[in-house]
Amino acid sequence: MTTSSSSWPSSTLVPNVSHFLTRSARRLGDEIAIVFEDNTWTWREFDERVSALCRGLAEECGIGRGDRLLVHSANNNQMLEVMMAAFRMGAVWVPSNFRNGPEELAYMCERSGARVLLVEAAAKSLVERCRPMLDHVVTIDGADGAFEALIARHSGKAFPDAEVHRDDACWMFFTSGSTGRPKASVLTQGQMVFTTLNHLNDLMPGTGCRDASLVVAPLSHGAGMHQITQIAAGAKSVLMPTGRFDPDMAWSLVERWRISNLFTVPTIVKLMVEHPSVDRHDHSSLRYVVYAGAPMYREDQRTALAKLGPVLVQYYGLGEVTGAITVLKPEDHSVDDAADARAGTCGHERTGIQISIQNDEGQELAPGETGEICVIGTAVFPGYYDDAAANAKSFRAGWFRTGDIGHVDSQGYVYITGRASDMYISGGSNVYPREIEEVLLTHPEISEVAILGIPDVKWGEVGLAAYVCNEGCSPEPAALSAFLEPKVARYKQPHFFVLLDELPKTAVGKVTKKLLREHLEQRGLLPSAQLASSAG
Repeated sequence: MTTSSSSWPSSTLVPNVSHFLTRSARRLGDEIAIVFEDNTWTWREFDERVSALCRGLAEECGIGRGDRLLVHSANNNQMLEVMMAAFRMGAVWVPSNFRNGPEELAYMCERSGARVLLVEAAAKSLVERCRPMLDHVVTIDGADGAFEALIARHSGKAFPDAEVHRDDACWMFFTSGSTGRPKASVLTQGQMVFTTLNHLNDLMPGTGCRDASLVVAPLSHGAGMHQITQIAAGAKSVLMPTGRFDPDMAWSLVERWRISNLFTVPTIVKLMVEHPSVDRHDHSSLRYVVYAGAPMYREDQRTALAKLGPVLVQYYGLGEVTGAITVLKPEDHSVDDAADARAGTCGHERTGIQISIQNDEGQELAPGETGEICVIGTAVFPGYYDDAAANAKSFRAGWFRTGDIGHVDSQGYVYITGRASDMYISGGSNVYPREIEEVLLTHPEISEVAILGIPDVKWGEVGLAAYVCNEGCSPEPAALSAFLEPKVARYKQPHFFVLLDELPKTAVGKVTKKLLREHLEQRGLLPSAQLASSAG
């Protein structure tokens, strides 16, 4: 029997990501879904609030399928509600890193074509730069009560999950590139459904309605994907209170709510396990402490394993692949160096993902040979929004090029040994030097600048800016930091500034980070990781 494609149904309908909420609300109605500060919401309340928000955005703001919802907020229950409302409507969720400044937010607003901005009251001062591009601004918390009033006006009004296709956009994730300007990665409904199942299978098998997840990392990034998996599993999400991260509060919530999983970055894991409160609270309920965004120092791994037991799960991934490239499971973590034959690996490829280490011509390399890490699979995004040049550079013969350099061993475990770009990771956030370099070059006294990442025991890496001044000028580091403060998010700002007479260059006049690093090392101008941490 033969089957021709002409006999296949043309529809590529998939379950709407928000159907995970619909399903959990039906099954678990009066059980707790969200905990934030002193408030709780049941699955039924969560679902009803999302439907009321959908109805309000549709009827009062004219939002419909494909429209972009820009959101700027620290973690709160409203972030989860807006996310699920966007999916339910068939609209596109565009979350901003809450540490972004006005220029960065304005760029996202313009680039995405967002018509509505939902913003926390504390960030309302950032709105003025975006307002001319927007139809509506809704404060999601604060004294004006706009968000709650919008929900109240439409309370009790059903809003069914929109019919969606596999390739319908649902999340616009902004990630910087080698140009230094953020690129808009388009994540789709089918991609997100697959990645949800992949997360549950590979990172947190067995997670279900008896589980609880502590929300530590920003929902605008990997934690957003992580919490979708909790909604799908029917596990409650417990959000940390707003403000500076408090390890004691985190451990108290783990004990109170019997937290079984959390997702964060190595920096936060380190803070949690080195804080004395780890010994004051019962954390025996923890089954999975998932970390990503940066490698974890070996000593930090040992400390975490000694304190928490075999609960660490590492994954490597990019926003473009919804974080789903590799996984290093609990059984692959070991306290004993002698027993850990794979120290330094980020794990093996995830279920449904295929990894290929390729040379510059796109040919696959043998195990042990170093090249670019390239991937295919359902978790890979379809491309960058309206950016043909970036798509041409990032895809080759159907393979997505991560820009990371590494190799695999004979059993398929992946080792990242470098980056094709100059990007470094500080506190779990990607920092692309050129973006900050371009800002510094607008300083009237700066003629040249190059930024590279240097090791730091607290943040993983921090920035060092080597700069050359115009003749007769010599701005102090403090003045340069003050210059950057209103223009660049704090986590992107260099911790160190080194004044040079000139930047080292190749024979053709090119400044390379490798050459600069060697030059600084020879002159003894690179701070140690310990010194960097104390200065940061």
